[in-house]
Amino acid sequence: MDWVERAARLRQWTRSGLRAPHKPLLLLYALSRFQQDSDGALRYSLVEKDLGRLLAEYGPGNRTTPAYPFHHLVSDGVWEVRTERGPGSPGTGVGELRATGATGRLAPELRAALRREPSLLGRMARVLLDLHFPPSLHGELCEAVGLALEEDGTGPVSAARRQRDRRMRELVLTAYEYQCAFCGYDGRIGAVPVGLEAAHVRWWAFDGPDDVENGLCLCSLHHKLFDKGVLGLGEGHRILVSQSFVGRSAAAREHVVALAGRPVIGPQPGVRPVAADHRSWHTGQVFQGSPRPA
Repeated sequence: MDWVERAARLRQWTRSGLRAPHKPLLLLYALSRFQQDSDGALRYSLVEKDLGRLLAEYGPGNRTTPAYPFHHLVSDGVWEVRTERGPGSPGTGVGELRATGATGRLAPELRAALRREPSLLGRMARVLLDLHFPPSLHGELCEAVGLALEEDGTGPVSAARRQRDRRMRELVLTAYEYQCAFCGYDGRIGAVPVGLEAAHVRWWAFDGPDDVENGLCLCSLHHKLFDKGVLGLGEGHRILVSQSFVGRSAAAREHVVALAGRPVIGPQPGVRPVAADHRSWHTGQVFQGSPRPA
């Protein structure tokens, strides 16, 4: 059984690019807990808060209770649920999961495979990260679930991955003349730009193409905030700032809040700006809450 392929093919509610990372987040969390205690089970009432926090921070704006993936991940063959009544999930109701003492853990066959082949855990985690989240979030998401991954030994899984276009970064940075489209930062060390990145507007994991019409040149700070939904792109290519963002310092006001309503810097003449469908996807699937008034 190819467990990496199974992780890559989790059954999810899908429709025209909408994000549904609920099962991947639970599976990443479960892999982390297996790494810490290979025999332990996760009691729903004790992990509900952790799972809810992950869904709130790394899921789309439309909230879903953690009971949903806790129940439905069973159908993918990687997870099992037991209650005080015996094996099987009582359903997606939070009250039922709590009242019956429901616990979940990785399926017995998967636990055995992970013990036989320790590197399998890293390969499964990498494919979940690659398929559902942008690279800028991988490190902090591993920290959030408590997952320790090696830097090597987790090669690509060809059936689950598209090949990235390595020219993407250079094309986007050139189009925006090596400056952050939000703040104008253009730092270099000698002739080499530093702290500038090519951000996918529609995430590559959700069929976002490696082309300039799906890219923004952003500094490291604004790239992270863009991928976390603090910042977005509105009509007329003006910057959106989420009302959910709170920052009382002068730096937070200057570098984030003050961006609300500002026009994007670039791209240079002759280059098409971010395509409307990619911008709409980001607004609907990543941007958090409502935008602040300009």
